[in-house]
Amino acid sequence: MKNKTFWLFSTTTIFVISIAFGYTKLANIPKKETAQECHETPHKSESEFKPTIENKNKPTGKTPKGMVWVPGGEFSMGSNVEDESLCSIKGVTKDAAPIHRVYVDGYYMDENEVTNEEFEKFVKATGYVTVAEQKPTKEEFPSANDEDLIAGSAVFTPTPSAINLNNFLQWWRYQPGADWRHPEGPRSSIKGKEKYPVVHVVYEDAQAYAKWAGKRLPTEAEWEFAARGGKTGNLYAWGNNLKPDGKFQANIYQGQFPIKDGDTGEDGFKGIAPVKQYAPNAYGLYDMAGNVWEWVHDWYSVNYYKSLAESGKTVRNPQGPDAYYDPNDTSEVKRVHRGGSFLCTDQYCTRYMVGTRGKGEIRSAANHVGFRCVKSK
Repeated sequence: MKNKTFWLFSTTTIFVISIAFGYTKLANIPKKETAQECHETPHKSESEFKPTIENKNKPTGKTPKGMVWVPGGEFSMGSNVEDESLCSIKGVTKDAAPIHRVYVDGYYMDENEVTNEEFEKFVKATGYVTVAEQKPTKEEFPSANDEDLIAGSAVFTPTPSAINLNNFLQWWRYQPGADWRHPEGPRSSIKGKEKYPVVHVVYEDAQAYAKWAGKRLPTEAEWEFAARGGKTGNLYAWGNNLKPDGKFQANIYQGQFPIKDGDTGEDGFKGIAPVKQYAPNAYGLYDMAGNVWEWVHDWYSVNYYKSLAESGKTVRNPQGPDAYYDPNDTSEVKRVHRGGSFLCTDQYCTRYMVGTRGKGEIRSAANHVGFRCVKSK
């Protein structure tokens, strides 16, 4: 990363995997404020959420190993929380509004995020090579020098001291040699981390695994229906209290972000965690908030929910918009991420809230992005 061309190449990759808050004017947060204090009372009437109506029919066959049945049905999708992060910035979650009615058919869903050992079985069976393991091409980065086109991925890198949170490039680096086998770079490995979620996978990697496994990626509507667990309008996959009985229910970031040793690990983990470390939701699904972001099927469009709501109908099995659209960055092709990650914090990004959304450039990987699959009955 010594020359300018490689730095530009690196920061481009880092930018498109981020949640893209770089365009939001950030504010100082009083230390006493927490996500719970900011978000437990939505700003709009809860009457916007109409009751979830679950399908009553159940599959007759055997549930596939490692999956659970999600009945599907009709529900209110989206978020009515305006202060998504920083406790004072209005409208950050506008891409998750307005709340609208959606129907989805029943399906099976992986009970946890795809793990390193599961992904390794796929790679051994197929010889698949992930995008992060492939040398970038001149077609992708025409302005880069040949010697700067090095396989790798984006890795979270804590800062030495407190910083202004107005530029996420301060805590990300492009790490040559980082991939699913080497999450932190060439000298790291997944030995002993077989039960951790696989990371450094891009959209096409997740698709390839799903096809091999006889599954598919969930639509955004399927993902949210599953995360809500049949409940109506909750802020989180487990309810409306961030810490019921004083205990965290997901692997997120506590402490001062993003400084070295800033994560206090109050939730039990500093950094990424193995799957199934917290109680499942009402459908038996683990880690529907925090740990790693999850790729879903849909293109990302900031106006998609608005277009669905304007139809005035309950939309059946939506597959996402026909094209991607992000007015903050029209040059990058993006799909939706869901669920948040171990880096989500009340100081910067609280998108572990169940109705909120993330986004990622389809060929950009990072050490906080993974996936899970679904299967139609």
